[in-house]
Amino acid sequence: MHEFDFLRSLVIIYGLSAIVVFTLGKLRVPSLIGFLIAGVLLGPYGLELISDVELVEIFAEIGIVLLLFTIGMEFSLKKVLALRKSIFAGGFLQILITGLAVFFITSRSGYDYNSAIVMGGLVALSSTAIVLKLLFDRAEIESLYGKSSLGILIFQDLSVVFFLLLLPVLTAQESSILSLVKILAESLLFIAVVIVSARLLVPRLLHQIVHSRIRELFVISIIFICLGTAYLTYELGFSLALGAFIAGLVVSESEYSYQAISDILPFKDSFNGLFFISVGMLMDVNFFLSNAGLILLIVIIVIVVKIFATTLAVILTGSHLRIAIHSALVLAQIGEFSFILAVSALKVDLISDTIYQYFLSSAIISMLLTPLMFYISPAVSTWVTSRKILARLESMKALEQKKGGQNKKTDHVIIVGFGLNGRNLALVLKELEVTYLVLEMNSQTIEQARKQGEPIFYGDATSREILLKMNIEKARVIVICIMDPSATRNIVLTARKMNPQVYIVVRTRFLAEVEDLIKTGADDVIPAEFETSIELFSRVLRFYKMPRSLIGKYADRFRNDHYQMFIRGETPKRLFHDTIALMPHMDYESYIVDRDSVAVNKTLRESEIHEKTGAFIVAVKRRNETIHGIRADFQLFANDIVFLIGDKKSLEKANDTFFKKSK
Repeated sequence: MHEFDFLRSLVIIYGLSAIVVFTLGKLRVPSLIGFLIAGVLLGPYGLELISDVELVEIFAEIGIVLLLFTIGMEFSLKKVLALRKSIFAGGFLQILITGLAVFFITSRSGYDYNSAIVMGGLVALSSTAIVLKLLFDRAEIESLYGKSSLGILIFQDLSVVFFLLLLPVLTAQESSILSLVKILAESLLFIAVVIVSARLLVPRLLHQIVHSRIRELFVISIIFICLGTAYLTYELGFSLALGAFIAGLVVSESEYSYQAISDILPFKDSFNGLFFISVGMLMDVNFFLSNAGLILLIVIIVIVVKIFATTLAVILTGSHLRIAIHSALVLAQIGEFSFILAVSALKVDLISDTIYQYFLSSAIISMLLTPLMFYISPAVSTWVTSRKILARLESMKALEQKKGGQNKKTDHVIIVGFGLNGRNLALVLKELEVTYLVLEMNSQTIEQARKQGEPIFYGDATSREILLKMNIEKARVIVICIMDPSATRNIVLTARKMNPQVYIVVRTRFLAEVEDLIKTGADDVIPAEFETSIELFSRVLRFYKMPRSLIGKYADRFRNDHYQMFIRGETPKRLFHDTIALMPHMDYESYIVDRDSVAVNKTLRESEIHEKTGAFIVAVKRRNETIHGIRADFQLFANDIVFLIGDKKSLEKANDTFFKKSK
């Protein structure tokens, strides 16, 4: 081997990856999929630009260590508590149901129980990296299905540690339950000792390092903690990946975690890229081509099993069927942590090389299909739940929750979604005694709101049956403020067909959705990003003393054009000619007329305040009365408060000449 082969391999890896990711980026394909494809192309089974399999495996191992370390550093206890129902109930049920289904299928196919358990774990995990990236790109992380998916993904990430601990249990020579429990207990004890020791030592170590004020030393120390802990766990018989995760978790809990995260996380994408490229390089293209039919069948079985298991798990946590199906479709792929588990299982002979190649090919294909699953999931979930039988079941559920409530309303407002915007609207409507009803699909939100006396009901507003229960035909206004673009469009379409006269207001996030929603039937669409822009320029113009009427005209002009002027980079300049010009140097000030002032007991004509200073008196407050329309014959008295406008220089001169108290 040439002494610079390692460097040559890195240059080829990142060079070709940059080209592939850039090309696929133009097609809106996630970068992680580009990394996988790049790995397939340049690996020993592709173009053979890198033929050293051992070197590839080293790259993959380093990528795994760095990836799990960054995941551990990002771990947030607050996030876990906020999504605890989706995480601990939905996530556990999803893994349990998926694992049992795969175990049944594989064990019936002739595989031993240990291998069947491992394969169940491999299939149960979904891709946190790909799904979260797509959720953020589509601004749907706060939607109900986004939160549900995120909760399940967090539990899956945590369960990787359990699966890694399970591997030595499955490879144990003794098969008694007592021996299995003993090995598992020893593993958990080891982790506890490492975490406690690290929490005692790491803060003190980092404290001394930080006080040295040597930035390079801090970064080097963080990397040492990562690699050192990973190597220690490896020497004691555990995986490098487990040690790296523990190291990241320990660092994240220290008082210097924010600095550590800011220094290390910028490299996260590089770590992810290295890992996925390495995984792609390990895929045997010839094996895939020779077994394409069986691999595609495996992919179909995996997707069907995961959709069924995830849908059932989410429904059992109390979510709506549409949300469950939507979540299931976007989580139907095999995840990146499955590669970690597969590599570890291969090393201890729990799976064979053949199974490993089937797994690699199936996993990569399922990941490549993820953007397509995201694209079709809204339509598929809506279509399934719109079937008559299912729609009636949901309607009966909503009606059951409504029993004992209020009679049908008329001329009322229907609020869809009881997040921050929905709650604020309800607060104002209640204050003004305007009748309203709320539709929500989050059972916890419904429970809390009902305790506060809110007229809130469970139901999916995309359903015609549910809107009938809300008496949409007699409603005056429907306000849609949910973070689900596809559901929002369906609600607008359904509501408009059922009540052509209803006034439909939609809160959306991006301008790209405005025109489509207007064409669908919405009367008013409020994109958050551009309403913020209007508020920003309104505040600035008010600071410059622009007339409120002119500011209002600007805001109306942008809104009436559906915010297109922002996109085109235009401004309605004629408004300046229709009103007064902008006066950025004008200011205002107020002064008290002192008993010793030269202006006291004199008219403005006599004191010549404007003539001598250039400032104008526009109002005077005398006791509890504010006097406007000040004329030249107006007389100033002691203790009057005068309000003046002018530039900074004229106001200062007025103060010094007429109102500054003499010493």
